[in-house]
Amino acid sequence: MSFIEVSHTADVKIRATAPTLETLFSEAFAALMQVLYGPDRKGGRKREIRLETEDHESLLREFLSEVLFIAEVDGLVFSGAEIHIDGCRLVATLDGEPFDRTRHALGTEVKGISYSGLAITHDTNGYILDIVFDV
Repeated sequence: MSFIEVSHTADVKIRATAPTLETLFSEAFAALMQVLYGPDRKGGRKREIRLETEDHESLLREFLSEVLFIAEVDGLVFSGAEIHIDGCRLVATLDGEPFDRTRHALGTEVKGISYSGLAITHDTNGYILDIVFDV
């Protein structure tokens, strides 16, 4: 994984790096799942998400918010995501399993994905993301 937790006063701040935008979104997704449920996650149930926004920051926030919503409402824990981005359009296929209290209760509740501090930058080495999960 190419993400780390960065010190933050009240919430969980993540910094992720990746060579492509799709990989960056995958790293942010993996960080969210790690914070929520810990490392023991498997696949087997698929969900698709389709989104379109005005910029990449909004697209990422909307994507992670939708993942959070599906996880909470449908009781699913996701282990992976296949993500395709075309401009500011995203199609993602999520792979997960039903929540199991004995395996998935190790994490921290995330209430939302913050716009505050959300930044995607790009340089010759790839993409860098800073994002805050409201806990």
